[in-house]
Amino acid sequence: MTTTADTRRLLPAILELHEHIRASVVAAFAEQRPESLSDVADDGVGDTIYAVDRVSEETLVAGLERLAREEPLVLIAEGLPSSGLVLPRGAPEAECRWRLLVDPIDGTRGLMYQKRPAWILTGVAPNRGAETRLRDIVLAVQTEIPLVKQHLCDQLWAVRGEGVEARRLDRTTGHVEPLALRPSRAETTAHGFASVSRFFPGARDVLAAIDDEVASAVLGPPVEGKAACFEDQYISSGGQLYELMAGHDRYIADLRPLLQGVLNDRGLPNPLCCHPYDLCTILIAEELGLAITGPTGAPLDAPLDLESDVAWIGYANDDLRRAVEPALIGALRRRGLLSPV
Repeated sequence: MTTTADTRRLLPAILELHEHIRASVVAAFAEQRPESLSDVADDGVGDTIYAVDRVSEETLVAGLERLAREEPLVLIAEGLPSSGLVLPRGAPEAECRWRLLVDPIDGTRGLMYQKRPAWILTGVAPNRGAETRLRDIVLAVQTEIPLVKQHLCDQLWAVRGEGVEARRLDRTTGHVEPLALRPSRAETTAHGFASVSRFFPGARDVLAAIDDEVASAVLGPPVEGKAACFEDQYISSGGQLYELMAGHDRYIADLRPLLQGVLNDRGLPNPLCCHPYDLCTILIAEELGLAITGPTGAPLDAPLDLESDVAWIGYANDDLRRAVEPALIGALRRRGLLSPV
């Protein structure tokens, strides 16, 4: 039986580990040419691993080895073996109390070109072996990895049922202050940011058509010379969640797994999709009151693994969800991307 006290005992070590990863990655960019950190380190099955990813992975494993001396755990992380890494090494997996799902750098591409911050994501769940799922996560932490020229960076965390805590670091002074996250209370997408993710070539025309259809259904026909709403293609799922939590975005839909049939009909391979490790901090968003759903509107869930493709939708509040969800699900069904009712 895992208690809140048991979960909270892990929090200081994970916060400290995130801070070490953040410092090591920022230092690497400050000390090396960015192009040297964009070299491909591994281009096997799954997402491409770049040299900068190796910087964070090494710090991650070293830090968790220290924690595992007191709390044996199974580490599942992008860039590590898909079966997971048992720490301390050699311990029986069945005796591990915790299962950690980690993305050491979510948003590598934007960070390695110093375009946009990335995020360290960690979700902690009681270990149920291969049966463990996103819904089992009881502690989530996400930490911003800033650009070298950026002096403020945020860190947020949640324990299930305990709400959200957050803080902001000023890297120039070392000063840390509490941060209040306030999701948008707007009832419409008008004059706000609302996005359907279409990061990569292949079926962006389909995703753009869905986006336009939903915007028209929610806001009415376009008005000459006016912008009804805006979009933001932030290539980081953790970053997208943050934008919802911070009140910057109204809704975000990442529907890439639904397009496999479309791409196959076009003779194209399956798309690079969001994976469970990209969404291991949805607990923070939900503790703030956001609705994070699958494409049918059901609460989002997925195995705690590295391979599953996940489609998700996030709404800043229930009013926005009521305004957008029927139009979005209708647009998906009309295109045969969801089963009919």
